Amino acid sequence: MEQGPIGIFDSGYGGLTVLREIVKVLPHHDFLYLGDNARTPYGNRSFKTIYEYTLESVKYLLNEGCPLIILACNTASAKALRTIQQRDLPGLAPDRRVLGVIRPTAEVIGQYSQTGHVGVLGTSGTVNSESYLLEIKKQSPELKVFQQACPMWVPLVENGEHDSEGADYFVEKYLRELFSQSEKIDTLLLACTHYPLLIKKIMTRIPAGITVLNQGEIVAPSLEDYLNRHPEISDFCLKNHQLRFLTTDETENFNKKAKAFFGQSILSEFVHL
Repeated sequence: MEQGPIGIFDSGYGGLTVLREIVKVLPHHDFLYLGDNARTPYGNRSFKTIYEYTLESVKYLLNEGCPLIILACNTASAKALRTIQQRDLPGLAPDRRVLGVIRPTAEVIGQYSQTGHVGVLGTSGTVNSESYLLEIKKQSPELKVFQQACPMWVPLVENGEHDSEGADYFVEKYLRELFSQSEKIDTLLLACTHYPLLIKKIMTRIPAGITVLNQGEIVAPSLEDYLNRHPEISDFCLKNHQLRFLTTDETENFNKKAKAFFGQSILSEFVHL
């Protein structure tokens, strides 16, 4: 295995919120971001379709020399990661690794709750997979987890409507439905990497004192810890401070919208999977 960048995959723009936090923690590393914008959103698609799309993207990043790939997409992590890790990767590239965002989040969420009641806001695909229910139960069996699907949030964010009055209705609707399940929820997990762009609206519609968790801030230190514990992977990660951005859709549109997620202007390249 030759040295290469760490691959970051998402179905669209949301993974940029994770990459933004990772770059803060690992500023010397090279990263290759791939957004499958031509086929986003993944949230309402079938397990089979999400797996096939994710595997195509993983194969592309492997061919680009990535020794480590992060699925910075909750839906892909929930519906494709395990199969890729167990069935595909051993034959494709047994010396490389593919990781997701669900497990590192599940490992720490219990540290934030005083009441033992946590809420998970995600896409329909993530919620229906019950991946968070299973992973959190493994790590913190005493926690009570309440899930709420928010199928309109990703389309609103992807279309730049997250600050509009039109988004208010759907933010309030899904939060109301979540808290109707338990008034004791004191910790909210934004289990979709698009959702941080709705944070201002979310914060004005929840009770005071509730902790809202942004996955990027959890995944970034978890990745740093992983690399420290796995030098056999870390040694093959390039450290030239370089960032590349790839999209399966029109680059001009990607560049324009990406700034809201990544926090700075970027230039992307078009790729066909």
